[in-house]
Amino acid sequence: MAVENGNETPAQVSPSTWVAKQAELYESSGGTKGTTQLGVPCLLLDYVGRRSGALRRTVLMYGRDGDDYLIVGSNGGSDSHPLWYLNLLANPAVELRVGPERFPAVAETLSAGEKERVWPHLVEVFPRYAQYRDGTDRDIPVVRLRRTAPAAG
Repeated sequence: MAVENGNETPAQVSPSTWVAKQAELYESSGGTKGTTQLGVPCLLLDYVGRRSGALRRTVLMYGRDGDDYLIVGSNGGSDSHPLWYLNLLANPAVELRVGPERFPAVAETLSAGEKERVWPHLVEVFPRYAQYRDGTDRDIPVVRLRRTAPAAG
């Protein structure tokens, strides 16, 4: 949640019904329920809308690379980037909930070489990523989410 005028402002959840339901379950349970999708671990990503400036939230599957989290901008194999990815390009400062833990992080799109290094792991985590990649001419981005120190307050 963002803090505005001393009050917490809830994030706007994705308009997708299943994402909204899962995000609500994940958050309301303190990260003990709704933490997987199709058997794949999920996190909550809170980010700032590039046009609205509003705090937004979505649920994303993730893989790991050391201590970092990896998310894939597959958009279900669509020919366009997911909106959350465009927002991260504009403002890479995010907040994550992974299970019961909530913490700040910074998002960085992986270079082609780094993406190729981690891609086999991501396909192992969620095999459909290979189909998504084969089904579009779009370069599907992989984003590293690296924990940062909490802001001094």
